[in-house]
Amino acid sequence: MTKVQCKSQHDGPGAGHGIRMTRQRKVILETLREMATHPSAEEVYEVVRRQLPRISLGTVYRNLEVLSELGKIQKLELGGTIKRFDWNTKKHYHIRCINCDRVDDAPMGFMDNVETALDDTTGYQITGHRLEFLGLCPHCLEKAIERRSLTHSQDTGLPGADDPSEDPPVPKASSF
Repeated sequence: MTKVQCKSQHDGPGAGHGIRMTRQRKVILETLREMATHPSAEEVYEVVRRQLPRISLGTVYRNLEVLSELGKIQKLELGGTIKRFDWNTKKHYHIRCINCDRVDDAPMGFMDNVETALDDTTGYQITGHRLEFLGLCPHCLEKAIERRSLTHSQDTGLPGADDPSEDPPVPKASSF
């Protein structure tokens, strides 16, 4: 196997120390890049073990941490209960479903000017920021609408009957 050196512009374990890009790390990194989601370590493990049946969940966790420290991926520690990973290392924002914890990229540019404005007005030296949008993903929103419709049908006996005075409206999806 050829040794591929991981180079990083970040400080931390392995940065500038020639950490090998092992076969396991390559497979984990390729898997993460191929997934269209922001998976948890467990989700990455389920896919990786198809190629590497003897790999353990602990090995996947450790390698995801190393890849994150090397700047090859992002570790997302959002408000949800699950730590997730993102192959896109560019600065960007995320949207998290408050029902199922699904995470998607927010389709908007990163606001560097926010950091500069705070730096200039607060006396803090701002080193970065995180912004997480919360809402219902399209799947959970559809389920909520169906449940609400079903509940109203059963209450009134009429299919699809809806009394807006009884329940608050279901949030509408918006575009950026």
